[in-house]
Amino acid sequence: METNIIISGVGGQGNLLASQILAKAAMNRGYRVRIGETHGMAQRGGAVTSHVRIGDVYGALVPEGRCDYLLGFEPVEALRQIRYMKKDGVAVVNEKPVVPVTVSIGDAVYPDPEKVMRMIESQCKVYRFDAYKIAQKLGNPIVMNIVMIGALCRIGEKLPFTKKDVEDALRERVPEKFLDLDLMALKEGYEVL
Repeated sequence: METNIIISGVGGQGNLLASQILAKAAMNRGYRVRIGETHGMAQRGGAVTSHVRIGDVYGALVPEGRCDYLLGFEPVEALRQIRYMKKDGVAVVNEKPVVPVTVSIGDAVYPDPEKVMRMIESQCKVYRFDAYKIAQKLGNPIVMNIVMIGALCRIGEKLPFTKKDVEDALRERVPEKFLDLDLMALKEGYEVL
C-alpha cells in the first residue's frame, strides 16, 4: 500500500502543521509514514512544500508522477507541483491567491488565476473553493489549512485514514485553546464539497 500526498503553499499558511496532522492520523492507524519538506523564504511568504508518504515507502519525497492527492493552499504553488501528480490523482485547491512581494512592488505580475486553475485541471481532477473565506467566517484565517484537510477527507476515497482519525490527531497535536476552532474548520471543509 502506498499513498502520496503533497501540500503546497507559502510560508504562514500552516503547511507544516497540516503535514504533521495527516501523518499522525495515518500513524494512529498503524501505517508507516515519511515526511519530506522543502522551504523557500518561508517566513517571508516563500514557497513551502510538504510530502507525506504513507505505507510501503522508503524515501521522504514523492517521485514525479506518483502523487495521489495534492493540497494546494495557493493556486500558483499548486501548479508548481503538478508534475508530481498521477494521471488519476486528485487536487484540492484553495482559489485565493497569495500575491508575492515582487508583485506588490510592481516587479512581477501574478498570472491570471483562472488560467492557473485551468492548467491544473488539465492535468488531474480538481476540487476548488475559497478555503480562506471559510476560515475568515470562522473567525481566524489561519485555520484555512484545516479547512483544506476537511475537504481532502471528504473526497479522499483512497486515503488510509478517516475524518475521525484526523479529529483524533488534532486532539493530540493542537493546543486545547485552539481545538474547538480547528474541529469546526475540519467540519466546514468536509461539508464544502
